[in-house]
Amino acid sequence: MRIRATVAAVSGALALSALAVPAANAADGAPSKADLFQAAHRAAAGKTAFTGSTTAAAPYALDLKFSGVSVNNGKPIVVGTTGKVTAPVSFRVTHAADIDLSAEDFELDVLLYRGALSNPTNILWGDDWPTCTNVSATVANCKNTIDIRPADGDLLNSDATSFKALGYAYDWNDQDPYSDDSIDWSKVGYAEGDALTLAKLQRASKLTVNAAPEPVRKGATITVTGKLSRANWEDNQYHGYSTQPVKLQFRKKGSSTYTTVKTIKTLKTTVKATADGYFRYSFAGTSTTPAANATGDYIDVR
Repeated sequence: MRIRATVAAVSGALALSALAVPAANAADGAPSKADLFQAAHRAAAGKTAFTGSTTAAAPYALDLKFSGVSVNNGKPIVVGTTGKVTAPVSFRVTHAADIDLSAEDFELDVLLYRGALSNPTNILWGDDWPTCTNVSATVANCKNTIDIRPADGDLLNSDATSFKALGYAYDWNDQDPYSDDSIDWSKVGYAEGDALTLAKLQRASKLTVNAAPEPVRKGATITVTGKLSRANWEDNQYHGYSTQPVKLQFRKKGSSTYTTVKTIKTLKTTVKATADGYFRYSFAGTSTTPAANATGDYIDVR
C-alpha cells in the first residue's frame, strides 16, 4: 500500500500541529515524497499540513518555474498486475541565480495526481529524486521516473484515466524534514507548478486466438475463438473485457500483411478455409485499455 496509505493519511483530519513533520510512510519509517509535498502545499496555502486549519507560518516563494514536462514520452502508461512499471519523466527548471539545485537541503520533483489537489484521489511518484544538468546558471534539464507497483495496491481500476503532472521544489534551509522535530515553514522556500501536462494510465490488455480444426480441408468451416482480457488493479488478475469490437484478420502464408475478415464482439466466429495462413484477433483499444493483437494461429489448408 505504498501510495494508498499515504493518500489516506494526507487526506485524514489528523491532530498534528501546523509545523509538524507529516506522518511517516509505513514502508520505510520516513516521510514519503507525497507526505512532504502535501505538507508544503498546505503550508503554502496558509493551512496546517493535515487538518486544514489556519496557520501563521507559511513558506516563502521560491523564484523557480517548471516547463517542458514530458511523462512516458507522451504515451499512455500501461500497467499490468505484477512487477514495477517505470515511466520516464523529463522537465526543465528555470530559477534565480542564487538557487543551488544541487544543495543537500534543496529538493524538487514532478509527481502525478488525480482529483482535487487539496485532497487528491491518488498520487504517483518516483522512487528516486530527479537528476538535473545545468544548461546555464539559471536553467537546468532534469530527468526522473514515475514508479508504479500494482501488486502493492498503488492503483484502483478507476485510476485508468488522466493524471495531472505537478512540479514542486523546496529549499529547507538547513532544516531536516525527515526528523521528528517541528519545521518552521517561514524559513522554507517553496515553488509549485500545477497541471504541467496530462499523463494517461491504462489497464494492460491480453488477446488470444485459436483456429480449428487444423489441418483442414479447403472449403471446410473453421471456427475461430479467442479471449480479450485486461488487468484488474484491485485483485491483481486478468478478467474478460466483453462486448468490445474485435477484428478477425487473416494473413496468407508468405505475406506480411493482415487483412480484416470481419468485426465481431463475441470472439467466436466461423469462416471458410481458403488458403494456408494465420488468423488473429485485433483489438483497437479504448480510453482505459490499450490496443492488442493476438499472436497469429497458423492453419494448414489441404
